[in-house]
Amino acid sequence: MNTVVFDLGGVLVDWDPRYLLREVMPGREAEMETILRDVLNHDWNLERDRGDSWPEAMERLKAEHPAWADIFDRYTERWAETLGGAHEDTVEILRELKERGTPLYALSNWSAAMFPHAEDRFEWLDWCEGVVVSGRVRMVKPERDIFDYLLSTYDLTAGDILFIDDHEPNVNAARSYGIAAHHFEGADGLRHRLVAEGLL
Repeated sequence: MNTVVFDLGGVLVDWDPRYLLREVMPGREAEMETILRDVLNHDWNLERDRGDSWPEAMERLKAEHPAWADIFDRYTERWAETLGGAHEDTVEILRELKERGTPLYALSNWSAAMFPHAEDRFEWLDWCEGVVVSGRVRMVKPERDIFDYLLSTYDLTAGDILFIDDHEPNVNAARSYGIAAHHFEGADGLRHRLVAEGLL
């Protein structure tokens, strides 16, 4: 094992739509949670991550939920504010791996329309030898196609990789495809695993 593949959101990037929604709908916490549960939920995000058109999806939402149309407009215009920043303790691990010469990659479910916000903000993305963004390749984790795409595009071998993700279904999927995987629950646990594998 000599290569490390990182998920981004939840591992290296602090992403939470509440950061923005609390600003655009102050004092409406319960309503905000309803939107996140019933509308801007995991399934909705996954389709954007799969490469579905963000503008078309938002127009559909505004037609279906006209009372929230202004919120959806702000959500698009100010989406960068959903990024709380980087998880600096994990970025430090990334830095240490880079300094050791470890090949680094990122494999992330992320909308193609919104990923430029991350590229503009997080210079450490350049430390990766490759970054696979689901919305750009129109495949998503945990499906096998995106893992195969990573391997074939960068000439990687499944058995050489440690894959790190905070979403357990993605971790389990990677393992089923012959890739060692770590379920990320914090930087301390990740560091312990990397030391145990001889990567740190």
